[in-house]
Amino acid sequence: MLGKIVNYIIEKNVVKINFENGSTYVKIINDEIINFFIPNVSEERNSKAIDKLNYKETKFSVRFIGQLLTISTKSLVVKIYAGFNIDIYDKDGNALCEDYRLERDPFIRRKGDYELAESEGHDLSKKNKDTIYIAKKMEDDMHFYGLGEKTGHLDKKYYHYKNWNTDNPNPHGETFEQLYKSIPFFVNFRKDKSFGIFFDNTFETNFDFGKENSNYYYFSAAGGNTDYYFIYGPSVKNVIEGYTYLTGTTPLPQLWTLGYQQCRWSYSPELRVWEVAEEFRKRDIPCDTIYLDIDYMDEYRVFTWDNNKFPHPEKTIRELKEEGFKVVTIIDPGVKVDNNYSIYKEGIENNYFAKDKNGQVYENVVWPGKAVYPNFLSSDVQKWWSSNQKILTDSGVSGIWNDMNEPASFNGPLPDDIEFNEDDKVVYHKEAHNVYGQLMCKATYKGIKDATKKRPFVVTRACYAGIQKYSTCWTGDNQSTWEHLRMAVPMLMNMGISGVAFCGTDVGGFGFDCSKELLSRWVQVGAFTPLFRNHSSMGTRDQEPWAFDKMTEDINRKYIKLRYSLLPYLYDCMKICEDTGIPVMKPLILNYEADKATYEINDEFLFGDNILVSPVLEQGKDKKMVYLPNGDKWIDFWDNKEYDGGQYIIKEAPIDICPIFVKASSVIPSYEVQNYVGEKVIDTLKLNIYLSNDDNNFEYTHYVDDGKSFAYKYGEYSKYRIVVKGRDEVVIDVNKIVDGYCDKYEYIEIIINKDCTNIICDGENVKFKKVRDKVHFTVALKANQKIVIK
Repeated sequence: MLGKIVNYIIEKNVVKINFENGSTYVKIINDEIINFFIPNVSEERNSKAIDKLNYKETKFSVRFIGQLLTISTKSLVVKIYAGFNIDIYDKDGNALCEDYRLERDPFIRRKGDYELAESEGHDLSKKNKDTIYIAKKMEDDMHFYGLGEKTGHLDKKYYHYKNWNTDNPNPHGETFEQLYKSIPFFVNFRKDKSFGIFFDNTFETNFDFGKENSNYYYFSAAGGNTDYYFIYGPSVKNVIEGYTYLTGTTPLPQLWTLGYQQCRWSYSPELRVWEVAEEFRKRDIPCDTIYLDIDYMDEYRVFTWDNNKFPHPEKTIRELKEEGFKVVTIIDPGVKVDNNYSIYKEGIENNYFAKDKNGQVYENVVWPGKAVYPNFLSSDVQKWWSSNQKILTDSGVSGIWNDMNEPASFNGPLPDDIEFNEDDKVVYHKEAHNVYGQLMCKATYKGIKDATKKRPFVVTRACYAGIQKYSTCWTGDNQSTWEHLRMAVPMLMNMGISGVAFCGTDVGGFGFDCSKELLSRWVQVGAFTPLFRNHSSMGTRDQEPWAFDKMTEDINRKYIKLRYSLLPYLYDCMKICEDTGIPVMKPLILNYEADKATYEINDEFLFGDNILVSPVLEQGKDKKMVYLPNGDKWIDFWDNKEYDGGQYIIKEAPIDICPIFVKASSVIPSYEVQNYVGEKVIDTLKLNIYLSNDDNNFEYTHYVDDGKSFAYKYGEYSKYRIVVKGRDEVVIDVNKIVDGYCDKYEYIEIIINKDCTNIICDGENVKFKKVRDKVHFTVALKANQKIVIK
């Protein structure tokens, strides 16, 4: 289509290539990230995922011989041919990503009478709908990860997916092509040759990883520009770091948001909220957050309260806070059509709502009945929506839960030609749809930040790439089925790979009835997911921790308390995530690429770098086959037995045991368990030190700040470095390497898996005790101290 290359022009970091029938642009972001752009419909590149492209000073060369234009950086060689065909190699000439030049050729599919038939997701008429289609050669040893919230396995090879944010109430199975979120980013993994592709296009996009034909994989779009980023690794971690360099990392959340959260459709009226809150405290089960679903509102009018159900919301929320509970309220985008309703009136008067092709305010039906949709593409509407958050935060609300923001509608989908005004530019729904929820969250985040001066807590169902900057995500309306528990693990791992580190799934399942066994196993997964929320639907049986029997309640208490003990470790992981983009909950391959056995493990994951979780995900099972990755030794969390990596073991797993293993030669900080974050002054930092039987030489950095404000951005934080060396005689050095925050630590309690005869701290003997296979002792905390264990 573009024809032959005519010439090229270099403008700073951009190579403009002029073809016979148009121009293309190659932007060198840095040595490992290159952007390819064809202005199919416009020269404008108004990304909703990338706030600002940060270029690094990069030396590159360009050669043009015959019909081959070659761009070389320190890490990559990009060969561009006639028609803008592109092949990319590493610096040693190894092929990484090559365009597929042959015709599109779907596998033959036949009907019963042997006539050829198309299959779902592979209707060749889509070639007419998709204005952009880019195919790449596929090799047998390629694996594909990412795309955010998609059903199926961790490795997306041989799957096809569509990005079109969709509220589908049917039980989501492995064959579902689209759900609530659209994150058009994937990682192509081959040993030592990983790269990612981020297709920054908000129209409906399709990704096929060999389902149509195993000779190629492709991505396509129903409109917009050709605008994609090639992100070189060579490791998967490097790719994720590159992607989050573009789209942003997950900011450090408030500490309480990492605690246990309880939700239901609906805790209403006020009396029911208090019943739930009191049960948590009475039963000694920690909980930080209670959610209010749509029934707290006055006939579903957003930013209002039903004064019959909640006659004194400010008083209620204040009294709940005194008991340690933070309240999070749901907000939907649909604004009720009601001339006596201030939000609707303001929106109409200021032209804040989306319109149909005739210029009339578009109406559909959602929970309030007839409703209109704020035009979140407008900067004025975003400011207005941001300011409305103060209505709820002034009532004491601690966070906002954005739902139904695909946007969902009951009276058929919004037509493609619904108009949104992006600051005097008309954008049709077919382009705005996938970023609608994203922009709602962006406005919500800013509104909470302005109103409270604290780190905002926003939860969303729908989003686009880059959502991690504004909101945490949950995986939508799942079901209380074992299939959905199994599917949650790879789904959340792929969310983390796709930049969304603060994510979770409805523990116990939202729809259908949960069972006591299912809840027991699900809470064992939830305790290790960044967002830890139990949620269920109206009309289903209760599934709070005590809703079944004493054994189930005890199991919930056990794992919720384990979560609270691990909060300092999780907070450290979240800080690493903010700094690097590397997620907390991650597939084994991220840390063990050299181990082929990790490439397609769906049923276990790493929680940070030092904890491996292999939950039981099948009904009736009391044993689990666990793979321990090669390259490290692993210590059973429950019995302290050490195992070599690179092997499968069978772990006994009765209903109250989730197989958990700690990497040998590691440190796990922990706290005393609290009913809620902030209940107690934490004056003792517990350091759980897991020695290997071999010679030890490792370190850990522990981070601490006020857990709520942005003061850490200005240096108000502290860091402790713990260095451990030796085998027969172990030396532990604890040093405060950053002293920008006045933390409350007065003591260090060390729990170590080692027999000993003597412990010396700064020249003084220390008393210790042995509990099972571990030694426990406590010393006063100093800025620098040396502990010797003999």
